[in-house]
Amino acid sequence: MAGGGNMNLLPKSSKEFGSVDYWEKFFQQRGKKAFEWYGTYLDLCGVLHKYIKPREKVLVIGCGNSELSEQLYDVGYQDIVNIDISEVVIKQMKERNASRRPRMSFLKMDMTQMEFPDASFQVVLDKGTLDAVLTDEEEKTLQLVDRMLAEVGRVLQVGGRYLCISLAQAHILKKAVGHFSREGWMVRVHQVAHSRDQVLEAEPQFSLPVFAFIMTKFRPVPGSALQIFELCAQEQGKPVRLESAEQLAEAVRERQQYAWLCSQLRKAGLGNVSLDLCSGDTGEPRYTLHVVDSPTVKPTRDNHFAIFIIPQGRETEWLFGMEEGRKQLAASAGFRRLITVALHRGQQYDGMDSIQAELSARVMELAPAGMPSQQKVPFLSVGGDIGVRAVQHQDCSPLSGEYVIEDVQGDDRRFFRRLIFLSSRNVVQSEARLLKDASHRVQKKRKKEKKKQRSTSASEDLPPAPGQPIDKSYLCCEHHKAMIAGLTLLRNPEQLLARPPYDVIMFDVDSKDPTLGMSCPPPAFVEPSFLQKVRSILTPEGVFILNLVCRDSGLKDSVLADLKVAFPLLYVRRIEGEVNEILFCQLSPEQKLTTPQLLDMAQTLERTLKKPGRAWDDTYILSDMLKTVKIV
Repeated sequence: MAGGGNMNLLPKSSKEFGSVDYWEKFFQQRGKKAFEWYGTYLDLCGVLHKYIKPREKVLVIGCGNSELSEQLYDVGYQDIVNIDISEVVIKQMKERNASRRPRMSFLKMDMTQMEFPDASFQVVLDKGTLDAVLTDEEEKTLQLVDRMLAEVGRVLQVGGRYLCISLAQAHILKKAVGHFSREGWMVRVHQVAHSRDQVLEAEPQFSLPVFAFIMTKFRPVPGSALQIFELCAQEQGKPVRLESAEQLAEAVRERQQYAWLCSQLRKAGLGNVSLDLCSGDTGEPRYTLHVVDSPTVKPTRDNHFAIFIIPQGRETEWLFGMEEGRKQLAASAGFRRLITVALHRGQQYDGMDSIQAELSARVMELAPAGMPSQQKVPFLSVGGDIGVRAVQHQDCSPLSGEYVIEDVQGDDRRFFRRLIFLSSRNVVQSEARLLKDASHRVQKKRKKEKKKQRSTSASEDLPPAPGQPIDKSYLCCEHHKAMIAGLTLLRNPEQLLARPPYDVIMFDVDSKDPTLGMSCPPPAFVEPSFLQKVRSILTPEGVFILNLVCRDSGLKDSVLADLKVAFPLLYVRRIEGEVNEILFCQLSPEQKLTTPQLLDMAQTLERTLKKPGRAWDDTYILSDMLKTVKIV
């Protein structure tokens, strides 16, 4: 935008923007200094050179005192005619160019009643003029724009282009696309890329991005209803064909929203911001980004900004998948702004270097204000690679929809097999740890494969071979470990009954209704009548263990009150960093144990479970799970 001293020259309303009197006053006040309303020649030259050939005859409508025509002339586009309704600016421009650019002409002319013969030009160039005229959707304005666009169509040859630089506000895009598609022209919208220096300005030129409309005139075909709509998202990108004007408008709107988000992020943090970056070819999400600001980090020259690539399959972990976890990660990384990047299943990635090359330009648009323009941005990860994810099976269930079973590598290089319902793709429904396959034949084969892949693979670890055995001692969730620890409350855990009445009853059932304040269990499982049925099939010294996930404090109090009626002795173990609470329910208050008694019994149970021949996870210490148990 113009410098601070000239801010009063900018139109205060869209009505002013379209007024002849306003522009006369504007150019008189501003004098001979050029005013580049929609970016400089450097911003626009990529698009201009793509769609205009040097020998073509070009008409610039509403030229103003922009240097654009002069800069095009100086690089070889010399057959240029400029028109404007302002006598003041035409006089200025003639004086400025008479000797230096003799072949370029400037004419005072109304673009809604041009004096040129039909098919006089191969290109009509419009930098912001349509935006200035189409200030509203009143009948008078629309009639004026219809005359302007009809004149553009008249003076263009078949195969010629109307190249309109615009902010692509909804009513302007609708009018331009509607008019030319009805005429049978090919419609393309091309987003104008900005330089990195401009991206990093503390005050960007526009929060709305600049677009080029390229409307190509086709020879009319009687009876043909063919309409072509295309979007080019980047300067050298491949155009994407869209099915309708509505789809094109939606795609432009998404890019405007993204640009607005980037401009807001340059001014100040917006809290928890997330967005998907999609494949230009398929439109499918390829990366999910979360922007995490750490205002307490003291700025230094090198700690403005970093990108953290989450290894494949680990996006569900608390540190990467939850807002609090990402805040902790950002604080420990020590950057003012950290962007975490999750990789999507079903997409191919060639390693850290290719991901860095793919993301570099896009993530720079999310950089914080005040970052030096030439500063390199570090890409971080766990162990320096992108992890391993191997899909073993994918299908669709009539009950739960699409699901996938995949093997992913954890931070200890061990593999885990997971069930994921794609309706909740960041939630691990079930997980098992795979045992390392020590058979000589398999090891030999995989060493050979490993050697072959080492040069191309981002990770030195291969996914598990089919038929890999499961580690039966592994419990994936902290709340499952706590539930098992509840077996400590049994006087004789060696002699569990497998028929009614039962020594242990466990509930870990999620609710499918997201509108409730309780996601586990469904309300029917904690209704008083049902709890009485559970009580009736439990032995006198038995334990009922329930995983409760309830964010509604009033509802939780009600559930606890109903449980206390059915089970007078109630212990609770809260899971750190989660909403889960594990409830251990017993029939008699006389069975109450002190914390030291609980810990002793836990150690006894653990010794029993660790007997030779039984699988046991040595990282799981029963007594540690019970240190924070409280009686309700």
